[in-house]
Amino acid sequence: MSKLRYLPLLLLLLPPFYLDLFWLQAGLFVMAAAIGAIGLNLLTGSTGQLSMGHSFFLAVGAYGYVYFAGESDEHLVGLGLPPVVAIVCAVVLAGLAGLAFSPIAGRLSGVYLGIASLALIFIGQHVLFNVHDVTGGYNGRAVPPLEIFGFTFDNSGDVAPFGIPFGGLEKLWFVGLILLGVSALFALGVLRSRPGRAMNLIRDQQTAAGVIGIPVARTRAAVFTLSSMYAGLGGVLLALTFQRAVPDYFGMLLALDYLAMIVIGGLGSVTGAIVGATFVTLLPQLLTRYSDSLPLVSPPGTGGVSPADAARYLYGAAVVGIVLFLPAGLRGLRIPSLTPRKETTP
Repeated sequence: MSKLRYLPLLLLLLPPFYLDLFWLQAGLFVMAAAIGAIGLNLLTGSTGQLSMGHSFFLAVGAYGYVYFAGESDEHLVGLGLPPVVAIVCAVVLAGLAGLAFSPIAGRLSGVYLGIASLALIFIGQHVLFNVHDVTGGYNGRAVPPLEIFGFTFDNSGDVAPFGIPFGGLEKLWFVGLILLGVSALFALGVLRSRPGRAMNLIRDQQTAAGVIGIPVARTRAAVFTLSSMYAGLGGVLLALTFQRAVPDYFGMLLALDYLAMIVIGGLGSVTGAIVGATFVTLLPQLLTRYSDSLPLVSPPGTGGVSPADAARYLYGAAVVGIVLFLPAGLRGLRIPSLTPRKETTP
């Protein structure tokens, strides 16, 4: 039985060999969202700090990578760094942005921090739409493909393992798995260590945490910075998958989506963040793909309920249902064992 628990991990290596581009792109979007959701769950689920500005740090990661890896031309500026270096710089930049806001995050809590962090979205949207040389303005900017040791993750080349041609999404799939796996393991290590116990105590008994010597404000600020770095990494993977960074995407609705992810999946859980990200990310894509055959859902632009709106109605209802009936989120569901119980004699 111990070997069977690794079976799902092995199955995740197979999609590039069998699935079409729609499913590969959807899976990569899920991985990017899961990385960001893990970071938000460390902040909100484990430390009890409400943040409404998560989409701002996703934008910092996405546009940071585009700027660091992109080349300058007559309309846009870029540093032209190697893509791997650009990823590191983008994540660090998101962390620095979180660090700059962390004094506020360390002193505020609850709805007050939520309102304060909401300002980050408005500031970010203003910058993204108006700093044309860096962001490309309203139309956005193309994302340079990832390149590692001369191996480019795009549709060029003739990589064909087992006779199956590998394009950009197929190659990027394995990078996404590695990034998600490392992110999840690091978060689990944090939660199971002394800092994780301190985070949980701050969430549950802030006064008691201060009395026993835990630096509450400093811990909150540190977790906020770490959460912003997770968002930055998720933003980089999102940009690499979408192949274009567009300002409209990183707005208020995206921030609400991430809050829905951690509530639906389960607060304070790495597994819950991944489950919630899968649900919230896949639902609108599935509704869009199958809108022709679904009742009450119309293709975009036809005047009916759009797939994106229908998805938000559904997982909005899911949030209400989970809060009322399943406080632990979807991760709290337990599949009954198929093994019959042994009869005990009195």
